[in-house]
Amino acid sequence: MDQFTLNLLVVGATFALYIGIAIWARAGSTAEFYAAGQGVPPVMNGMATGADWMSAASFISMAGIIAFGGYEASAYLMGWTGGYVLLALLLAPYLRKFGKFTVPEFIGDRFYSGGARLLAVICLIVISVTYVIGQMTGVGVTFARFLEVSTSTGLYIGAAIVFAYAVLGGMKGITYTQVAQYVVLIVAYTIPALFISLQLTGNILPQLGLIGSYAPSGGDVAFLAKLDAVVTELGFKAYTAESTNYFNMFLFTMSLMIGTAGLPHVIIRFFTVPKVSDARSSAGWALVFIALLYTVAPAVGSMARLNLTTTMWPNAVAGKALEGDAVSLADIASKPELSWVQTWEKTGLLVMKDLNGDGKIQYVNEPAPLAANTKALADATKAKDDAKIAELTAARDPILAEAQVGNSGKTFAEMGLKGNELITVNNDIMVLANPEIADLPGWVVALVAAGALAAALSTAAGLLLAISSAISHDLIKSTINPNISEKGELLAARISMAFAIALATYLGLNPPGFAAQTVALAFGLAAATIFPALMMGIFSHRISKEGAIAGMLVGLVFTASYIFVYKGWFFIPGTNNLPDTPDQYFFGISPLSIGTVGAILNFIVAYVVSMMTAAPPKHVQDLVESIRVPKGAGKAQAH
Repeated sequence: MDQFTLNLLVVGATFALYIGIAIWARAGSTAEFYAAGQGVPPVMNGMATGADWMSAASFISMAGIIAFGGYEASAYLMGWTGGYVLLALLLAPYLRKFGKFTVPEFIGDRFYSGGARLLAVICLIVISVTYVIGQMTGVGVTFARFLEVSTSTGLYIGAAIVFAYAVLGGMKGITYTQVAQYVVLIVAYTIPALFISLQLTGNILPQLGLIGSYAPSGGDVAFLAKLDAVVTELGFKAYTAESTNYFNMFLFTMSLMIGTAGLPHVIIRFFTVPKVSDARSSAGWALVFIALLYTVAPAVGSMARLNLTTTMWPNAVAGKALEGDAVSLADIASKPELSWVQTWEKTGLLVMKDLNGDGKIQYVNEPAPLAANTKALADATKAKDDAKIAELTAARDPILAEAQVGNSGKTFAEMGLKGNELITVNNDIMVLANPEIADLPGWVVALVAAGALAAALSTAAGLLLAISSAISHDLIKSTINPNISEKGELLAARISMAFAIALATYLGLNPPGFAAQTVALAFGLAAATIFPALMMGIFSHRISKEGAIAGMLVGLVFTASYIFVYKGWFFIPGTNNLPDTPDQYFFGISPLSIGTVGAILNFIVAYVVSMMTAAPPKHVQDLVESIRVPKGAGKAQAH
């Protein structure tokens, strides 16, 4: 059976399963649509939460980020998993005890203000929309590669599937569909990792393989030592090299942690369980199910990096890379095990160019002066500035004569190189192409396609439900039409979700072009707005509505502005005020890390304004007390 047919069968079977579950679990009331009737068992809710959280970013991109970022990229793992600890300890049980459906509803009631609720709705919609763009784009990329359709066609198919089970089933249908999607994605992620770990280290468990020995050389060198030796020879930073800015790394990790704890589509999952204790329990189960993927991700990333490098430099398998020839264009065109290269070239996510005309593709890291010349030359070519092109080309030869290739002791000029010829390797292809790079069976490739789609669709559905409930429950019912019937509210929720799907599809077709930046904005906004408001709402009697609103506004404006200063206003290219380079960051704080500072400002402003305004009413203070104190607890008695 050919690969296309196999992909079609496996992906089609999973889609049929999702739609079948949605029909079986169709929501018949607003309680079922918003919170699955609050009857989901903790283990099942933990599994659904894992699928809801492990999006296309986790399944497709995270291992790629780790593959090229090395040790520093471990911040993603620490931040995203640490966020669930915060959820389990500080938010989930209290929000469940509150007993309502949505995050804006809690904020509106706790801060006794329709304005606070409306501001929370705005933050929630902005966070969810920016986050869902990446999911829909991931669906399009996966379809484009594995089902051999255009990216736009893939997006339309994905949107239709989400529409079928999310609009029909609401939270009830989404929950049970996400359970199935978790099983699909974890199997799809783990099986290739087992095969590749066995190939490279002799260990079937990737977690052990990561700290084991490198099998192809006889096991006399550690796997990570081999990876470090290969990449540093080619001029790249050592994979295990320590961070150069631990302060920024700490802030980034914290931003991911509190951003995770403030993401609305994750928080609403804890409204679906029967009891308060079940909310804490389901958070614990979610950590277990997430750990099954997250402990494998470092191995997947590092092994994919080594496999890619040894594919480009075959001699690196058993010896030094530069002592042998780079992979030839003739081999890429003729050898079946290298067919993946041309396949991924068609997607535009992998770009090669034989700069020196020797018929080979040399994958090396360009030192800073050469990289700067390369970028300037590309910009001049794009602008069709012939004079600039001639100037930069003339300046290139002396740079090539001085630029050394890694630790080889030879310059680019001595080796006859004109620069790095594997020009682009998108992070997103590392997991999707991993089975093909490792020459695994076709059914494994098909399984990875199904897993990637499951990850993207599960999170997209959760985000769309958060948007839908915010519009129908927190905007229409609470503000525009408080007398709307339950049937009318359910219809409004479904229409809202349909419009949200249409918007997400459009944005997926026309993304801002900066996927990492939009994700950073979503996390930064969640960290700087939703998380502090929830924390102060639960643990402080004194924070007033004026304080909460001022804090959220300051967190929102400050965080978004800092990101836009470096990334471009509303991500429009060319509108940034400062270059997006570490030497230009204030106190070395990256735009990806600024959410932590925004959260701190939110806390400070909320507290100061609250001290300057009247205390919350007695019934609100009683509400805070009732949320925090276990049901039935009384005063301590002397014995």
